[in-house]
Amino acid sequence: MQKYVFRKYNPEYLAFFTSEKKKIVKALGTTAKIEHVGSTAIPDLGGKGILDIAVGVSKSKIAEAKKKLEEAGYEFREKASYPERLFFRRDYPYKNRKRRIHIHLTKFNGQDWKEMICFRDYLLKHPNVVEQYVKIKKEGVKKALGDGEKYRKHKEKFIENI
Repeated sequence: MQKYVFRKYNPEYLAFFTSEKKKIVKALGTTAKIEHVGSTAIPDLGGKGILDIAVGVSKSKIAEAKKKLEEAGYEFREKASYPERLFFRRDYPYKNRKRRIHIHLTKFNGQDWKEMICFRDYLLKHPNVVEQYVKIKKEGVKKALGDGEKYRKHKEKFIENI
């Protein structure tokens, strides 16, 4: 998978999310809150084409959810995680490429959860801001040259301002 290539929004993202949500519910049960976030959740945004999913559970259930996600085939990425959010990924073959899923496991209604959901909801309600974000993301891809840290840093101020 080529990193940090800007791809146009694909309406199939919703179907991918719906399918993946069923797998997560099967692993964690119906008490987990599961939301489609990131660029694939925003029509017309575009981005890397990676499906980002926020999974919220009670703080006391995070360790158990981590274990169940790993058992269900999601790869825990300690390096990409931090205390308030555990990060997982999974790749599926798709049209001679990979379809990558990122799961962000965090405390439901905690700060991380709220930031992910509020940012998504803001973009959904403000198409003019989506246009600005598209420009920022495209610039970031060009400047980063595959370096994830540079790419995230380029977008950081814009995201914080929202």
